[in-house]
Amino acid sequence: MFKRSSGILLHPTSLPGKYGIGTLGREAFNFIDFLKKSNQKLWQIFPLGPTGYGDSPYQCFSSFAGNPYLIDFDLLIEQNLLSGNDLENVNFGENEEFVDYGAIYNSKYPLLRKAYENYKANQNDELRGKFEEFKFKNAEWLDDYSLYISLKNHFGGLSWNEWQEDIKNREPQAMERYRNELSDDIEYHNFIQFLFFSQWEAVKRYANENGIKIIGDIPIFVAADSADTWANTDIFLFDKDKKPVKVAGVPPDYFSATGQLWGNPLYDWQKLKETNYRWWIDRVKSNLTTCDIIRIDHFRGFDEYWAVPYGDKTAENGTWCPGPRMDLFNAIKNELGDLPIIAEDLGTMTQGVIDLRNASGFPGMKILGFAFDSAEENDYLPHTYDKNCVVYTGTHDNDTIVGWFEKAKEEDKQFARDYLNSTNDANIHWDAIRGAWSSVANIAIAPIQDFLGLGSYARINTPGLASGNWQWRLKPNQLTDELAQNIAKLTKTYSR
Repeated sequence: MFKRSSGILLHPTSLPGKYGIGTLGREAFNFIDFLKKSNQKLWQIFPLGPTGYGDSPYQCFSSFAGNPYLIDFDLLIEQNLLSGNDLENVNFGENEEFVDYGAIYNSKYPLLRKAYENYKANQNDELRGKFEEFKFKNAEWLDDYSLYISLKNHFGGLSWNEWQEDIKNREPQAMERYRNELSDDIEYHNFIQFLFFSQWEAVKRYANENGIKIIGDIPIFVAADSADTWANTDIFLFDKDKKPVKVAGVPPDYFSATGQLWGNPLYDWQKLKETNYRWWIDRVKSNLTTCDIIRIDHFRGFDEYWAVPYGDKTAENGTWCPGPRMDLFNAIKNELGDLPIIAEDLGTMTQGVIDLRNASGFPGMKILGFAFDSAEENDYLPHTYDKNCVVYTGTHDNDTIVGWFEKAKEEDKQFARDYLNSTNDANIHWDAIRGAWSSVANIAIAPIQDFLGLGSYARINTPGLASGNWQWRLKPNQLTDELAQNIAKLTKTYSR
């Protein structure tokens, strides 16, 4: 399905800009121009949803909504929804290379509220028509999301399963009462989503017009505190008090001696099967309107998933439970046709996962940063690949190539030098990228940090670390014409 091509991994929050976090304004279009100059065909991003505690795009308040942090203020000024004066003396954070999420939270939402109030005052009929059309087209998820987020603010940020019983359980009278009581807040959140998707659609259209496809990302699980769980309690394994019975994680492994306790509620796959997997079909369909290709995180969980008793402090005492396997993907394919999906099949691979990936036809992933363990054989070395795979120098869970190399054991460094024919350690990142680009894998991707040769300080995420993640940003003018030419030359050399 996938042609030989290559691309760059960069989440929009990491774009440069003057408002403390990357947005969907001019810098997003500049990055697409850079991709085109670099002869790239793919732009990979993380999930685009609204982030909560910890700021992780893999723990969102909704699988369908967009992240308000990404809304660009300059575009709102062009629409007369804000003025330049509104943005003066606002603290968006002091460090242009790292996002200060506290400052962003405190500054962004008051300005978005001001934009909403100006929208109401402006009586712009064209904008109003587009907004009403957006609400109508997206009502299936938007109504629940905007009510959920309004209620969350109303109850002081509490998780929905700690709200008052009547609205926690979505009793009709309570739903009606709060819809009336919080109607302006609900409309404000509807408007924020309208702004986000209007801006994102323009970015995606520009990318597609320039021959670039966007690879999005679907986490297999959803956040415990989300509009998804509150509005669809029947498809999750909850007890009568709407508390999870068991939660998601992974057993002890290379990353963690006690496993990783993710804490996400688990699906009631039997209940989902009874609905012909309706919620999942809607989720994939929605993501395929915002992106061209989807990477599904933790693909292994569809074969079998690690279920940890709710309340456990580590993931050690979990059990493996069977997932929906091809039954789910057949249901999605029957409705949506062939699926442009990449399977994140990392970790300990069982025969069941291999069989599921092969049956689905989805390409799996290879991580070059995992390849150079001199002590054991692995299938991350390029000479072991078949074409139907996607090779990455690293993902959001890895150190940068330079960061990895600086910390690696000497025998692993030497193995990497020998394998990559690397004669200068200062160029190890380029040698690794060449190793990926020259492989037979249909798709090759590298994070922008690896093209720039940045060390561990530019790492975007460290699994198991509770804070300090998802913060790194490009500095202005880091993406030079010279860099674009070097990437383009390498890409042409290896026919990507």
